[in-house]
Amino acid sequence: MPGYGDSPPAEMVATAQGRVAFLDHVLQELGMWRPVLVSPSMSGRFALPFLLARGDRLAGFVPVAPVGTKDYAAERYRRVQTPTLILYGDRDASLGPQALQSLQHLPRHRVAVVPDAGHACYLDKPEDFHRALLGFLRQLK
Repeated sequence: MPGYGDSPPAEMVATAQGRVAFLDHVLQELGMWRPVLVSPSMSGRFALPFLLARGDRLAGFVPVAPVGTKDYAAERYRRVQTPTLILYGDRDASLGPQALQSLQHLPRHRVAVVPDAGHACYLDKPEDFHRALLGFLRQLK
């Protein structure tokens, strides 16, 4: 992601609108129409604005304890019709429950809690994580 890790800062992604445009461009360049967007942790800064602005372009959304959920009002979440699987580890004492508190306002959500897993539940318990993810994917049209 531009501006994170060792990547150089990018002016284009300095705003939520810029991050939406960036992600939209990436999906178009990859030829992905109506993908399921999986958003762990820091990627929430990109995925959440995209979901709220262009959720109709997604077949599904899987936030994995993303950052930035408190940046948006419950009313904004209530307008989103994208099927969503809210996923987090039961040992994630901060971001997981915090994300759930905001994201539970998404009308078409389900919740899956990965037992004995922390914030990076996909690393701590990959089989349990993928079982929940695949179950969600199978239910999408």
